Amino acid sequence: MSDKTAKAGVLFAIAAYSMWGVAPMYFKLLTHVPAMEILVHRIVWSVLVLLILVLALGQWRKVTTALGDLKVLRVLLVSGILLAGNWLLFIWAVNNDHLLDASLGYYINPLLNVFLGRLFLGERLRPLQQLAVVVALIGVTILVVSYGQVPWIALVLAGSFGVYGLLRKQVAVDSMPGLLVESSMMLPFAVAYWIWFAGPASDLTTNSLSMNLILISAGIVTTAPLLCFTAAARRIMYSTLGFFQYIGPSMMFVLAVALYNEPLSQARLITFAFVWTALVIFSLDSLRNYRQGRKELKRSQQAAS
Repeated sequence: MSDKTAKAGVLFAIAAYSMWGVAPMYFKLLTHVPAMEILVHRIVWSVLVLLILVLALGQWRKVTTALGDLKVLRVLLVSGILLAGNWLLFIWAVNNDHLLDASLGYYINPLLNVFLGRLFLGERLRPLQQLAVVVALIGVTILVVSYGQVPWIALVLAGSFGVYGLLRKQVAVDSMPGLLVESSMMLPFAVAYWIWFAGPASDLTTNSLSMNLILISAGIVTTAPLLCFTAAARRIMYSTLGFFQYIGPSMMFVLAVALYNEPLSQARLITFAFVWTALVIFSLDSLRNYRQGRKELKRSQQAAS
């Protein structure tokens, strides 16, 4: 892999996670629209954008292959429901002043992924990974004790996206064709809701042009970061890509506190501090393991030559 390719991969990764980080600013433009209706537009317009992209990039064969496998379809149906639920809760959280909770959820997500890998895939946790999970758990416990309630928004967002990723690891379908199939399965329900239950805010015939453009942009907001993410994954190692995943929740945190003035209590700040500490431990361990893997690969290549 050339340095030029790697640099391009890094730029694509930064772009992907930055777009996910500023996505709340888009949803804040639609605070007068119910979260369910925003989700409907996100599904409908995403299907259209993804269909165009899949055809343009010559990936339709991958879609038909997935459609011909009943086991794959069952997994994608469940993962599609989980993804739609994750989107719905995220949209609701942003537009009901719970962006800090959403940020916390996406900070917890990589740690939860490690735990799910241990639980369901038999992956062994290295000592520092175990420590990181325990430190994050202590932080969440402090919040539970302080508030007397579980931070359910953060945990459901982290859990739903974590299980979604776990399911997608079980099927050999690329991200874009897979997302098209998932979204298409949700499309009949989205269209039915739009026809029979949506309010006046979703009536494209009476809305202003600017409002319609904002609603239609839901498809671009969904697919643009995914395209950058896919481009990054092709150019840099997946372990390297993981180091950029904190850009999104960090930007959400800054937006919540600095722009939208969400209250940051002492207990919540302590929880974030524990989670941030856990992520530092997790990242340092990942970096060390990555470097060791590189050294072992070089030694094996030298031994083979």
